[in-house]
Amino acid sequence: MAELGLNEHHQNEVINYMRFARSKRGLRLKTVDSCFQDLKESRLVEETFTIDEVSEVLNGLQAVVHGEVESELINTAYTNVLLLRQLFSQAEKWYLKLQTDISELENRELLEQVAEFEKAEFISSNKKPIIDNIRPKLAPLNEGGAAELLNKEILRLQEENEKLKSRLKATETQATNALDEKSKLEKALQDLQLDQGNQKDFVKAQDLSDLENTVAALKSEFQKTLNDQTENQKSLEENLATAKHDLLRVQEQLSMAEKELEKKFQQTAAYRNMKEILTKKNDQIKDLRKRLAKYEPED
Repeated sequence: MAELGLNEHHQNEVINYMRFARSKRGLRLKTVDSCFQDLKESRLVEETFTIDEVSEVLNGLQAVVHGEVESELINTAYTNVLLLRQLFSQAEKWYLKLQTDISELENRELLEQVAEFEKAEFISSNKKPIIDNIRPKLAPLNEGGAAELLNKEILRLQEENEKLKSRLKATETQATNALDEKSKLEKALQDLQLDQGNQKDFVKAQDLSDLENTVAALKSEFQKTLNDQTENQKSLEENLATAKHDLLRVQEQLSMAEKELEKKFQQTAAYRNMKEILTKKNDQIKDLRKRLAKYEPED
């Protein structure tokens, strides 16, 4: 019996999909046959026809068959998109990025292998078809070992990444507040110096001396506060730089872990088999297009 190189579970899934495709194909062929039968019963009632009458009958039949085949091709394409959506959704749960090779869908050798597999399963074989009454939802792939460890490491790195982002945001907020406070103190000093200049002509020498002493004390206090703010700002900037470096390191580790997991998945049989299935399906579509070209009128 022809095989596709899959395990028993995945091969049964392929058989279920092929059974679905065969059913849809059979229904569409019956529809096409009914188009010809209706034409025979409704139009071919006379013994002789003119060239124009024959041309009209054939044109009408062509339009009906064209519409049926086009509808089936469109439905097949949409069905394949839904199938890919299920596979991609399953892969995203494990932070995987699947890739497809469209050129493999036209591989004649692989298409013939699928044809032999279908023939062995549905024509030559006498075994009872597999019918799933309850269709389970796709579950994430679980190969255990390295894949599970990589997934846990990715989750850990993501949590650490979020913590570093929160820490970075808090540090930036503190730095901004420190700069605002520094600006307020500088403005207060400028206002005080301006008031001092305006009052010099109106105060006595003693009062001026007292005011100067007060200003000097304020300057000293302000300078001390400013120095403290500068040290605090420097510390915040260092913390901010450290947090950014930690964030970049974690993001790099996260990227490496994702690439490692993706590389491991691409080496699995499931990945290769999915590429083969997509390649075969694309070849089938191209073959249908070539067949349809035979029915299109020549210019």
